[in-house]
Amino acid sequence: MTKIYMDNASGTPVHPKAVEAMIPFLKEGFGNPSNLHQFGRITSDAIQTARTQVANLIHAKPSEITFTSSGTEANNFAIKGILASHKKKGNHIITTQIEHFSVLNPLKSLEKSGYEVTHLPVDKYGMVNPDDVKKAIKPTTTMVSVMYANGEIGTIEPIKEIGAITKEKGVIFHTDAVAAAGNIPIDVLDAHVDALSMSANQFNGPSGIGVLYLREGVRILPFMEGGVQEGGRRAGTENIMGIVGMGKAAELAKSEMSQRIDKIQNLRNQLRDGILKNINYVYPNGHPTNRLPGNLSLCIEYIEGESILLFLDMQGIAISSGSACTSRSLKASHVIMAAGVDAALAQGTVLFSLGIDNSEADVKYVLEKLPPIVERLRQMSPLYSQKK
Repeated sequence: MTKIYMDNASGTPVHPKAVEAMIPFLKEGFGNPSNLHQFGRITSDAIQTARTQVANLIHAKPSEITFTSSGTEANNFAIKGILASHKKKGNHIITTQIEHFSVLNPLKSLEKSGYEVTHLPVDKYGMVNPDDVKKAIKPTTTMVSVMYANGEIGTIEPIKEIGAITKEKGVIFHTDAVAAAGNIPIDVLDAHVDALSMSANQFNGPSGIGVLYLREGVRILPFMEGGVQEGGRRAGTENIMGIVGMGKAAELAKSEMSQRIDKIQNLRNQLRDGILKNINYVYPNGHPTNRLPGNLSLCIEYIEGESILLFLDMQGIAISSGSACTSRSLKASHVIMAAGVDAALAQGTVLFSLGIDNSEADVKYVLEKLPPIVERLRQMSPLYSQKK
């Protein structure tokens, strides 16, 4: 049976070279990096190499990289840890309506303990207006948290412009770059970013490992307490294999980025054009050009995205109906709704997210299988019958 994976926004296959780098630490690299003997030195050195590789990906210093278990932990760590260490500054945080739940839910918890959170709206493309950020800042504002790019609809946010505003106002700027890091160029210095979250499984590294970049000088309280690992910022014996795999994946992503973007973007455009040509009542989500290279989010009217997902799966094609963290929910995506999409239409959202392993043959196969599936499902829809 044909197997085509177009759900890279949920997680990417691990690059063979990253796997190759990890294997020795499954077999022999078991020494605790905190120990001074030769076994510990081997793993400690490997961690420092990976720290440099990840830092180079975003133009940071190795000392500014803290390894975490995931992008979710990195977001929680950034928000809770930074705010806890800046209580005297104020209790106001600014974010957007389209953030990932690993940002929105911690902020919801903080609201219950006395923090004030402003959720900025976005336009029809899912883009926040930097002027809205500027207007929302007040003397009690401690942090602004705006995602670098949205993994559901693909829109890349005006991070550099927002960073310039927060720097001028003396407000800490955190960005959830899980969907962006390793997929598009990021320069934390140029963008004036103070804290940035990322995850290895978004750029062909292993799952279960992420990073929080913290600009030198930004205070943070430990989220995990115990030993002195990660410069005292995150306790716990390090995930050596995951860290090594993430480092190698970061190195590959940096060196191959332009070629990857060209290839994936071209395939994405072929798929988009083919779908729009062969299926009517289809509406693209997100910004038409300023978007992640592999992201193709569509609303297909008169049917539910979950139904399309299941029928495509029977043909060996894996896609998503939105964020992996909400795909089991029957609710329409909060991201799609924030962009002003009608609730009924939002139920027909599907997300094709292409990666480095996809090919033109994959696109051709999807374009062959998708139109009859859509037609079959629409024949069962009374709303479509009325439209006809």
